[in-house]
Amino acid sequence: MTQLILEPTAQAQWQSLVMEAQRACDHHLDETLESYLVFLLMRFAARPQCTARIMAEDYLRSQALQGEQRAEKLRDVGDHCLIFSGLFPQLAERRLVRISYFVNIGQSSYRQLSDVMDRSWSAVYQRLSEAFIVLMDILHAMRDTGGQSILTPLQAMDLWQDTGSRRCYQQVCAEGNLVPLPGTPEKH
Repeated sequence: MTQLILEPTAQAQWQSLVMEAQRACDHHLDETLESYLVFLLMRFAARPQCTARIMAEDYLRSQALQGEQRAEKLRDVGDHCLIFSGLFPQLAERRLVRISYFVNIGQSSYRQLSDVMDRSWSAVYQRLSEAFIVLMDILHAMRDTGGQSILTPLQAMDLWQDTGSRRCYQQVCAEGNLVPLPGTPEKH
């Protein structure tokens, strides 16, 4: 994303960034997912220290909790994994894991959360689990600058093979010297 977007409020600013990233990815989120992503970004903008967490540890701790505490921990893990995989994929490399590590834990957290929530929220978290890769792609688009992807070609190839990310597939094909083989993952 190359344009400077200025809006009167933080919420409007994030909304504009998310909408521009959706256009860049050729994805359209419904109002619920778009709102969730905007408020997630607003919440995490005030907490830059969140990258110090170990997601597998937090996920395992959530399994021992009950009720509201478990739901809160699962949401927190899912949200952090979405932020890490989408905005800070280099964190995976520093921790010697693949970016799909965060994707898998995040999707699982949202899926489990959908099982323990009431009907209205259950549907939201089920959709977050199902749309996780699309949301991650939108966050990647927000971080891309001047046509330069946040992911290295190897990271894009790995993430596409692990998750079927359409944006990663497009990056791999655009590199020219990397050609996906037939029978590889379906694109999202």
